[in-house]
Amino acid sequence: MTLLDRLRDLLGPAHVLTGDDTAGYRDDWTGHYHWSPLAVLRPGSTEEVAAVLRLASETGTPVVPVGGNTGLNGGAAAEGALMLSLARMNRLREVNPTARTITAEAGVILETLHDEAARHGLVFPLTFGAKGSAMVGGFLSTNAGGSNVLRYGNARALCLGIEVVLADGRVMNLLTGLHKDNSGYDLRDLMIGAEGTLGVITAAVLKLAPAPVAHATALLGMDTLAGALALLHRLQAGSGGAVEAFEFMPAHYMERLGRLKPELACPFEPCAVNVMVEIATTIAGEDPVERLETLLESALEDGSLTEAVVATSEAQRRRLWTMRESAAEITFVQPVMVDTDVALPLDRLQLFLTRMEERLATLDPEAEVFLVAHLGDGNIHYSVYPGREEASHLAAIRAAIASEAVALGGSFSAEHGVGLSKRATLAAHKDPVALSVMAAIKAALDPKGILNPGKMLP
Repeated sequence: MTLLDRLRDLLGPAHVLTGDDTAGYRDDWTGHYHWSPLAVLRPGSTEEVAAVLRLASETGTPVVPVGGNTGLNGGAAAEGALMLSLARMNRLREVNPTARTITAEAGVILETLHDEAARHGLVFPLTFGAKGSAMVGGFLSTNAGGSNVLRYGNARALCLGIEVVLADGRVMNLLTGLHKDNSGYDLRDLMIGAEGTLGVITAAVLKLAPAPVAHATALLGMDTLAGALALLHRLQAGSGGAVEAFEFMPAHYMERLGRLKPELACPFEPCAVNVMVEIATTIAGEDPVERLETLLESALEDGSLTEAVVATSEAQRRRLWTMRESAAEITFVQPVMVDTDVALPLDRLQLFLTRMEERLATLDPEAEVFLVAHLGDGNIHYSVYPGREEASHLAAIRAAIASEAVALGGSFSAEHGVGLSKRATLAAHKDPVALSVMAAIKAALDPKGILNPGKMLP
């Protein structure tokens, strides 16, 4: 009996896709990566995932987990591998409003978490543009960030416990809802952000928060990043730390957005620095719009702010968010580009941009830069449309961006993970002792190297 026959017996023929039936699983969202999997498997339970991994371990067959396939670094590329789709594992196992937790399987879509939390007067605060397709397993495996990290933290900060199937098929149950547990190594945090290279996350206990009863959202225009950061601190102090989002869209972003999506054109002449800010309150009767307007009026009067448009309806608020959440759609408009995801200390953001302008002037004078940023947490999505398209030139641009970020105390991977595209960068910039520890952990947990091979580790 062949491996595929054994898998069909295990999962049922309808859940072992081969040949043309795998067409929807052969590319990533960006269109930069393409592959031909041996098969796409669609298990419906943790027990079936465990059985698949036992069989894969027995035969030495590589396995690549996939969720909503919205990653940007080739982390789900699965040439010749068994692609393990967790989409059928989409059950909400428990909602506990008293403990403010929700236990969800790996295939639950992020937007489903939002909807379920709202039914209980709570919120799962992780959010980003792909919320309608990204899944629990994927956003934990990449330790996703998004627009609300400033107030709530990234995916790791919002996860209390996980269930993981190891490479040999053993199930590690860490599905605790505890906020404090020092009973040994933190294996939960080890698995989060590991991109499926150490185990397959099948379920998680996630933290919920009180749902805001009101928001105040505005689009602001100013001249400098330094001025924007000073305003951020002013807003945080004046709102009692209630700033949830502080998103930077430079003039070139606004201009392209208005050209490609006229219905989302900037309501004022775009400034050098345009920021969407949102504050929220969980206190009934409190008016965050009035508070925000008071803070912005003060900034307009002293000249630290040039433009300000405050949303006066939910429709206007959604329009501002759509302007920001259109980033991926208006960034990936050319087949050849270098897209990066760097993090910098807040006080070095402008220095990074200045240094990159100088580097590109020498490296590729014809290059066009396009960026957008989660300004409040120092995360810049810095993309370059090069003047030349040869692979070595693209690699040189990517290396320049990473080296400048690291030299300024930053990271070459803020929230999108390592995947395929950043392996060489990891080898060049990660502390060598840390790399050796990572390799030792991989060897201990996946001695046959079957879990998402070729990713993360150089």
